[in-house]
Amino acid sequence: MLKIGVIGSGGRGGLARHAHGEEKGARIVACCDLSAETLEKNREAYGEDLFTTSDYRELLEQPLDAVFICTPDFLHEEMAVSALEAGKAVYLEKPMAITTAGCDRVLEAAYRTGSKLYVGHNMRHMPFVLKMRELIEAGKIGEVKAVWCRHFVGHGGDYYFKDWHAESRYSNGLLLQKGAHDIDVIHWLAGSYAHRVTGMGDLSVYGSNQNRIEPTNGPRIRGPIIDKEFFWPPSQQEGLNAEIDVEDISHLTMQLQNGAFATYQQCHFTPDYWRNYCVIGDEGRMENFGNGEDGSCIKVWNTRKWGNDAPDEVHMIERPKGGHGGADPRIVAEFLRFVREGGPTYTSPIAARFSVAAGCAATTSMRDGATPQIVSDVPVEWWRYFNEEYQSRRTSGVNSRQTLEGRDTSTNGHTNGHLVR
Repeated sequence: MLKIGVIGSGGRGGLARHAHGEEKGARIVACCDLSAETLEKNREAYGEDLFTTSDYRELLEQPLDAVFICTPDFLHEEMAVSALEAGKAVYLEKPMAITTAGCDRVLEAAYRTGSKLYVGHNMRHMPFVLKMRELIEAGKIGEVKAVWCRHFVGHGGDYYFKDWHAESRYSNGLLLQKGAHDIDVIHWLAGSYAHRVTGMGDLSVYGSNQNRIEPTNGPRIRGPIIDKEFFWPPSQQEGLNAEIDVEDISHLTMQLQNGAFATYQQCHFTPDYWRNYCVIGDEGRMENFGNGEDGSCIKVWNTRKWGNDAPDEVHMIERPKGGHGGADPRIVAEFLRFVREGGPTYTSPIAARFSVAAGCAATTSMRDGATPQIVSDVPVEWWRYFNEEYQSRRTSGVNSRQTLEGRDTSTNGHTNGHLVR
């Protein structure tokens, strides 16, 4: 029975409930949160014998096999490094960190210690994304040459401009914080990572709204959203964070390492909330309509058409069960299997790092007059470790880094950036 702790056990920390139960071979035995009310709810959910604390360092001193880190983004780096150095397998919510250097520090800790690192990019477990990936691998549109993503964040003002997300010192920017998911999916569908990026954006709606609330102590952490807090139109939003210095509309253009091109567009004042991906290959294109709601589908065009003709194929997506489009229970199940057995996973620490690196570089570009930026690479030995050796481990106690010692870790030129599985 795996013994698991949760750092940041309120809010997104509720994800860990999918890891608790005899039938899953795991128990939540320790929780850490700053809220006494949250810890009381944790005891009700996981049992009165639950270890609770407000100090994550005390939790890491417990005899745990793994930890979930579900705290705000600006805390990920320090907590992940500490957990890895304590020898725990780590489920780290995305983004891995809010800077590229922070991500590299986490990767270095995982590489140096041999502790298992798993990053929660749960969109890789969403049925509509998996279907698009399957169709690409089946050759339905040929070789991918372009990916376009439009992200309509209809509740942006209700969430991201009322708490720490609105301050760049805590989030870097929403092009990274919200975009990390989509950049990762773009990389996965295209089979490569960003090499060169540019960004543009502005604080075009919420910046002029002066209905602000001053924080009482440190970054503002909001509680659950309730229906009456949803405002429309966005200009009428109430209770915004006192300081807002992140963009509410942003665009990212990328050239990937394999030569493919991609764009990502994010808007926080649309009336609707969903993501639309268009993937274009040299033999066709596909597009998703819906993200798992009733009627969601993938449409494929791979013969010549005139005008808005019907697609050649339509693949309906069954409405999944579970949070985040059915992804939450699936990603937790994969993490538990990874802790026990190792082996391939849909997620990848290297991929998680590149989603942050691309988002950070694009944010730098956006705030520097759209100047092109090069996305930094990682050491070759990390590529080998996380994309090959790390993914092939079958037992939880093996330190794969040691298996690389004495080997030739060179590659033929620049790594191709293809993702695992």
